[in-house]
Amino acid sequence: MAKSSAPARKTKRPPRTMPREKARALYEALSADRPDPHTELEFINPFTLLVAVALSAQATDVGVNKATRGLFAVADTPEKMLALGEEGVAAHIKTIGLWRNKARNVIALSQLLIDEFDGEVPDTREDLTRLPGVGRKTANVVLNEAFGQPTIAVDTHIFRVSNRTGLAPGKTVDEVEAGLERVTPDEFRHGAHHWLILHGRYVCKARKPECWRCVIADLCKFKPKTPDPATVSSLGPKGP
Repeated sequence: MAKSSAPARKTKRPPRTMPREKARALYEALSADRPDPHTELEFINPFTLLVAVALSAQATDVGVNKATRGLFAVADTPEKMLALGEEGVAAHIKTIGLWRNKARNVIALSQLLIDEFDGEVPDTREDLTRLPGVGRKTANVVLNEAFGQPTIAVDTHIFRVSNRTGLAPGKTVDEVEAGLERVTPDEFRHGAHHWLILHGRYVCKARKPECWRCVIADLCKFKPKTPDPATVSSLGPKGP
């Protein structure tokens, strides 16, 4: 039998991450800048954290917190949430994008928690992602914040920081998460999600990163570093 002349398919290599020692220095700088990182979502217990993170999709933490203060005051368990009902939940979260679908998911996940988990939030990604409206990112946030597991949830901020700095570049969320898993030293894995998201939210902003006050600017591969506006304005207008 003649051998096939088709060329062997090459195995796709994962994107190259930042060198490990450089990545360690990056995390050391971020941890020194924010020694106690944590989510900015307000919650009372694992259940309210789960709901808050699910509601935060395509919404800001500030907006979610405004909506959930009243909601969690009357419904901080799956049983109370079910008693409130879909319309009751919707009345609290109408200021959040996709509120109708989110209210439906909150009621559905509350019911499933009662039916299959005795009203408790599970502590595995497999079980969490069975809940309506809960994807991998939401599950990773809950596992990290509520249960202390060293998961890294990749949102738009972390995706941007990972690519812009060269820490863990990737074309997809999954590629970036896999890169962060490989390059993040064990002692920084629990805080990595929060350090990266907060850095992206307040310093490494999407439209114009504030490189002049960035604690990892010397480690970042982003070339067009933005100058301090105060310094620029002090130089006065450019000549002809």
